[in-house]
Amino acid sequence: MVDNLLSSEELAALTEGVNDGSIAVDTGFNTAARVKKHDLASEDSSLGVNTASIDMINERFIRTFRLALMEVLRTSPKINPTKVQVVKFGDYLRELKAPLSVNVVRMNPLRGFSTILIDPSVIFSSLDSFFGGFGKGTLGTLLPGRMFTPMETRIINIILDAAFKTLREAWAPILPLEFELVSQEINPHFAQIADENDLVILSRFETETPTQNVGFIDIVHPYVALKPVREMLRSRLQAGDGNEESDKAWHDELEAAVGGASLDSRVVLGQIHTTFRAVEAMQPGDILHFKKPELATLQPNGIPAFDVRIGTVGAQVAVQIERAVAPGGK
Repeated sequence: MVDNLLSSEELAALTEGVNDGSIAVDTGFNTAARVKKHDLASEDSSLGVNTASIDMINERFIRTFRLALMEVLRTSPKINPTKVQVVKFGDYLRELKAPLSVNVVRMNPLRGFSTILIDPSVIFSSLDSFFGGFGKGTLGTLLPGRMFTPMETRIINIILDAAFKTLREAWAPILPLEFELVSQEINPHFAQIADENDLVILSRFETETPTQNVGFIDIVHPYVALKPVREMLRSRLQAGDGNEESDKAWHDELEAAVGGASLDSRVVLGQIHTTFRAVEAMQPGDILHFKKPELATLQPNGIPAFDVRIGTVGAQVAVQIERAVAPGGK
């Protein structure tokens, strides 16, 4: 055992000197530096995936998902997306109660597995609509171990096929994805796509049928699965739906609509700078002297747009455009 370098008397003297201020304690290097606590075992989402791009993907997903359900299930539920959240997987699981349709999927070429969770109320209302009902299907309170019947499983697979198709189209402008169903569970705790302390990206779609039957569909991605493509998500954040033809048609229609708008225009021959007192003292018959400029200014809605020459065409006073006025010009 190594002996102390300082005796107890010397340590007591140092302590007393620090307490009474005779020994400076703010000496050394980087004394003004500030530290911030960082846990190396936890993930930081501040510099990772931009969830705004996921919101845009979800908007594209909703556009066609309702139509896809209408084609196969004869129902068109109202679907409202909630804001994308980044949460710990353990916190998310604690909010869920079995039974749920928990579908583990692989989204190639993304790493790891994702899940698509379907609330039983969505399944039962879809089942009722499929057989000609009004989407009122419900079984009340379900036991945690209650398994889905073969017919309910068939409805789940129909919903999944529609989701895979529309998700593939929604992601197409950013990354071509292929979906593979890996497993199906009724308890979300059995679908361990991440550790409890790992971050996941949660996209929840709240559904509402015409009979006010409310449910939800969750799409959950491990945070680490989207990190490799975060630069692609950022670069495509301002992109549209990837359909340049539809963008051009929209542009042409907007231009045609704006082109028919009416504007009040006036031609300004010159300007006189004066004072309020001088204007107040003016009388009928006063003459105002100013130097006529070479060109007048055409102002649609009060905004200088063109330099023009004033003249006549037949019996009409007219202007001839000489040049455009630069923004911020005279």
